[in-house]
Amino acid sequence: MTTFEIDPGRLFIGGQWLEAVDGARTEVVDPSRGAVVTTVAEAGAADVDAAVWAARAAFDAGTWSGLSGRERGRVLLRVAELIRAEADEIARLESLDVGKPITLARAVDVTNAANDYEYFASLAFSLDGATRDTPMNALAYTKRGPLGVVAAITPFNFPLILAGSKIAPALAAGNTVVHKPADETPLSALYMAGLFQRAGVPDGVVNVVTGAGPVTGEALLRHPGVDKIAFTGSTAIGRHAASVAGEHLKPVTMELGGNAAHLVFEDADLEKAVGAVIKGFVFNTGQFCMGGPRLLVARPVYRTLLNILAEAVPGVPVGDPRKAETVVGPMAGEKHLRKVEEYVELARKEGARIVCGGERLDLDGGYYYKPTVIADLANDSRVVQEEIFGPVLTVQPFDDEDEAVALANSTPYGLASGIQTGNLARAHRVADRLQAGIVWVNDWAMLDPAVPFGGVKDSGFGREYGPEALNAYTKVKSVVVSLD
Repeated sequence: MTTFEIDPGRLFIGGQWLEAVDGARTEVVDPSRGAVVTTVAEAGAADVDAAVWAARAAFDAGTWSGLSGRERGRVLLRVAELIRAEADEIARLESLDVGKPITLARAVDVTNAANDYEYFASLAFSLDGATRDTPMNALAYTKRGPLGVVAAITPFNFPLILAGSKIAPALAAGNTVVHKPADETPLSALYMAGLFQRAGVPDGVVNVVTGAGPVTGEALLRHPGVDKIAFTGSTAIGRHAASVAGEHLKPVTMELGGNAAHLVFEDADLEKAVGAVIKGFVFNTGQFCMGGPRLLVARPVYRTLLNILAEAVPGVPVGDPRKAETVVGPMAGEKHLRKVEEYVELARKEGARIVCGGERLDLDGGYYYKPTVIADLANDSRVVQEEIFGPVLTVQPFDDEDEAVALANSTPYGLASGIQTGNLARAHRVADRLQAGIVWVNDWAMLDPAVPFGGVKDSGFGREYGPEALNAYTKVKSVVVSLD
């Protein structure tokens, strides 16, 4: 069993490592072996209360909000430097906790997290307002300032990146934060708490409370000392979080579920398209809200593409995430694996054709599932319409552009989508018609902190990344000075 070199069992509150008030703890499991790695504190309402008031005290004292944007930016740059300096250890923790292949954890998760803090540091340097021309005999200008205490609630699939996409803009704007990571994957959040302290973030500015959603998360959502909620997770829980925020009139950003369509037209470069298609549904073992689990293919190339996938997908390396050559690791937990199995079994009952995969992979007691391609499903099947959140791809044909767009927009979700075409005019035309927060053309998952992403419909609202994210963590005040 792998050991965790530092004690992760305490909560990080007000710059101190504290035991949970009632001493409760929960297990953290290595999904590649199904073995317990360590235990962490299970924060209760009293612990959440302490964390929120520590964040409030730090905000009111101005130890962070009172700094200039440039001063905050310099600290965030040090955070980025420390992430890069300790990339190997952070990647190891993320791989151990989530089951991510170590190569991808290092190249994608750690790199993007460092880029997050670096990018929002640059925006902190230039955080400003504007003067407004009016017919009044007055000088009118706006100022942007922090909201206060931000509750950042993050999911299990990208613990490091999705924490950074919230904490980095929140800190850049001068807010303080209480972070609740997913109860299954808390290790990188705890590691980052110590890293923030070493980078010079003042005590109380970032606090980390680990625990389950119904207890820890609910207490944080309902706490009167929280000024904003930033949530990433399932649509069902997002609806609940948004309703609680509405009761308290708190601003929220919600990045929720997805079920993206990937459109392949007959004029696409099929060799390149296949690579993007496979990446779109196996990346992070399919546990990717912006993954591409629905493949829509022009009928003239439908059978050809299915045959290519049938040969290529079984060759994708699945196995121990600690091995450099592994591309697909285990699911993050037993319940996630069972959910995938249930959807594939439903597809079988509905008469679908399992092109490849369709079963567990028995390896070291871990939660592995073979990358699976499914054809011949009706569009109204739950397997097509619902978010599976695993390495499963459904494939459907279409006859023309209008049908492709209609199929793509037919689910309740609207987080991401993709187009494979050699026709530039078609790419722009179809992208404009797709109901999604981000559209990729001739590739998949091209992400950068400068490019905003977020959902429409049941995929949420608000944007992460880009200047748009920073706007979501600030409030605007207008000042009008009479010149009479």
